[in-house]
Amino acid sequence: MKPKFNLTKRDIRLGIILILIGLFSGWLIFDRSPGTENVKQENRQAVIVKKASVWTCSMHPQIKQNKPGKCPICGMTLIPLEGNEEEMSSTEIKMSKAAMKIAEVETTIVERKAPYKEVYFPGKIRPDERNISELTSRFPGRIEKLNVNFTGQKVSKGQMLAKIYSPELVTAQKELFEAIKYKDSNPLFYRAARNKLKLWDLTDAQIDKIISMGEPEFYFDVLSPLTGTVTMRHVAVGDYVKEGTPLFEVIDLSHIWVMFDAYESDIPWVKMGDKIDFTIQSLPNKIFTGTVTFIDPVVNPKTRVAYVRTELDNLLDLLKPGMFASGILKTMLPGVEDALVIPKSAILWTGKRAVVYVRVPDKEMTFEFREIVLGEDAGEYYIVKEGLEQGEEIVTNGLFKIDAAAQLQGKRSMMNPEGGAVAMGGHAGMQMGGGPSEKSAKKSKKSQKTDMDKKIDIKFKEQLTASYQSYLEMKEAFVASDSKKVKDAAANVKKSLENVDMKLLKGHTHMMWMEQLEEMNKNLENIGKTGNIAKQREYFSSFNDVFYKSIKQFGISGAKIFYQFCPMALDNKGAYWLSDTKEISNPYLGKAMLKCGETKEILR
Repeated sequence: MKPKFNLTKRDIRLGIILILIGLFSGWLIFDRSPGTENVKQENRQAVIVKKASVWTCSMHPQIKQNKPGKCPICGMTLIPLEGNEEEMSSTEIKMSKAAMKIAEVETTIVERKAPYKEVYFPGKIRPDERNISELTSRFPGRIEKLNVNFTGQKVSKGQMLAKIYSPELVTAQKELFEAIKYKDSNPLFYRAARNKLKLWDLTDAQIDKIISMGEPEFYFDVLSPLTGTVTMRHVAVGDYVKEGTPLFEVIDLSHIWVMFDAYESDIPWVKMGDKIDFTIQSLPNKIFTGTVTFIDPVVNPKTRVAYVRTELDNLLDLLKPGMFASGILKTMLPGVEDALVIPKSAILWTGKRAVVYVRVPDKEMTFEFREIVLGEDAGEYYIVKEGLEQGEEIVTNGLFKIDAAAQLQGKRSMMNPEGGAVAMGGHAGMQMGGGPSEKSAKKSKKSQKTDMDKKIDIKFKEQLTASYQSYLEMKEAFVASDSKKVKDAAANVKKSLENVDMKLLKGHTHMMWMEQLEEMNKNLENIGKTGNIAKQREYFSSFNDVFYKSIKQFGISGAKIFYQFCPMALDNKGAYWLSDTKEISNPYLGKAMLKCGETKEILR
């Protein structure tokens, strides 16, 4: 007998509800599985990849390609740039967060304040020139006696230093005795006889004593004119002396001078009345303080310094002439109470130009290359004349890494101020371009051609090396300051550069060499047209800027080159040159300051 199921409408509705609950629970469980989520994530990534037109490296954002691949610098997998890249000018460079961290980029705010500086002066103790007395013989004779037996002996004012026997003086006294007889009838004759003795440095008292004695004096005293120290003794007993012969030098050392050497860049910071604290090596625990009483109006043409003088009482004879002093002057720039200043660490020097990187406020991690005009050196700071505004944010650490990234992208940089692609001789096959999107597009079309351009023929390097050897002869002519030799050497360099076969270069590198060769030839021709060594050195500086760039880009064969710099060259504008030795031989200042300069880079 079959069982009977009597289903009511209520039972049916309950069953339907249970089925729906089961279906919904199954959907929640299976649709939220990890496999499904991964599929969806991959789909989203595929959309991003499909939309991406530019690929970059997270560690080297200057690398930009139009397809995925590996970073040519570090080998990391390139990642797509999501969204449109911000428009940037040729002076702007954008850094990733990772690159910022690696470069250890630090910034500071440009501010205005009173420029303060601590100026360090080397100096030397010297005698007060107003207290130096040089005793000479006023009449010819023979040294009969010396009371000064050695140099350094102390003497008092009026003390007898020596006795001189003078036959001429004896004769002059006898003439005086004869003139006395005619004193009333011929007073002019008597007066002339007295004046003759006075011209030989005899006082009226000495002459009256001779007259009262009635007989001539045979020996005459040489008296010290001041209390001090005998620093020179030129005669000995028995010496015959002529009129004007040096006898002694006596110096009063109770008041001395301290003469400090002030370099040209420090002179504007010194003014009359400033206090200079200084120490003496032999008295390390004692600090002396002097007031500036004199500033030399002339710069020494050989040492390029001006003297700054302070005066000091030396009653205990602690300070000896010839001692070295180390002074420090804490001062503010006269007449400037508020100036725009930046730290020295924020500046890149290119010889003639000063460069900083300024953070662009409206663009994240973007920096702008900017040339500025600097004023006076303010210790750890420089005064800015032009190029920056108060409140701007500048980079103070990581400058070189930012500049290198800009150079790789073809942006304006310290070594590439005009911008544009840079030949990277040792990195064939690396696409180092970037920058604005249109540049990336052009580079992607010509990437294969650019890679070929970067392979420099060894013969070209050898020919460029021969030109460098000719250059060294021209540099030595500048060291000797010989204008004629400079002309001849410049002609030889020009001829050597003409022998460099530019046909060995292809494509972009060929065009680069043509531009550089034209600039170098122009400077060499200008050197040959003038006989003024100062003008020749200006053209030489311009030639060096281009020649260095050529050697840096194309390379040379089997030579080590020292790239050297002097900040005092060309009226303190600074200039570079190339050398085959680390030892400095300055071609801009010659023998005047032959060793002024330093090696900035070694090229191999």
